[in-house]
Amino acid sequence: MDKEDIRRPENIVACKPRLLNDNNMHYCPGCSHGVVHRLVAEVIEEMGAEHIAIGIAPVGCAVFAYNYVDIDWIEAAHGRAPAVATAAKRLNPDRLVFTYQGDGDLAAIGTAETIHAANRGENIAIIFINNAIYGMTGGQMAPTTLEGMVTSTTPYGRRVDLNGHPLKITDLMAKLEGTCYVTRQAVHTPAAVRKAKAAIRQAFENSMNGMGTSVVEIVSTCNSGWKLSPADANKWMVENMFPAYPLGDLKTPQQ
Repeated sequence: MDKEDIRRPENIVACKPRLLNDNNMHYCPGCSHGVVHRLVAEVIEEMGAEHIAIGIAPVGCAVFAYNYVDIDWIEAAHGRAPAVATAAKRLNPDRLVFTYQGDGDLAAIGTAETIHAANRGENIAIIFINNAIYGMTGGQMAPTTLEGMVTSTTPYGRRVDLNGHPLKITDLMAKLEGTCYVTRQAVHTPAAVRKAKAAIRQAFENSMNGMGTSVVEIVSTCNSGWKLSPADANKWMVENMFPAYPLGDLKTPQQ
């Protein structure tokens, strides 16, 4: 097949989403953020929602999300994305409004905003990247850090008696009456990527249909913070993160 054949639409198997900008991403090699950004761009494009989508960017590794996906974005103060999303959706109920947050932003400083927005059943989607560490600021312990996990602030491993239990905030949100869809996915294999994309699409559709709050947790890697290669980080995630944060739906609209 020559180059002209490859360019024909009927021969294209995959291509870069139109909404994904040409800016070089700042994420570390092997980071899960880039994959999830692509999925968000693909879903919005496939829904034809690029002119009505409003993303709420976090503080953390994904603080520059607005540089990569070509839609309207609002930068929120640390942890306040669900509160900002609440205002955006209530003032513009016909818009697709979603937050994109890491575990420190969502489950530490943003715990109150997250829980109360979900409890109110705000018609927003929350994309939650859980890599069990503060990746941007030096690899400190996060609320989701596993018991025994070594970080820069737990050099001998997280201790329950000293640091408390890992916070499974997604499980908490699944129990709230305001949530309609809560799921936990990953992006470490092609099959997992397809499931994560379907989950994001479901969450966005729920938002547009006024069904309440949807939460898509993506169990992710932070190979820089974990001090592992990208391949070893994926293996460590499967062996250690998945038992603590098992993949699958925690709550669906039918439940």
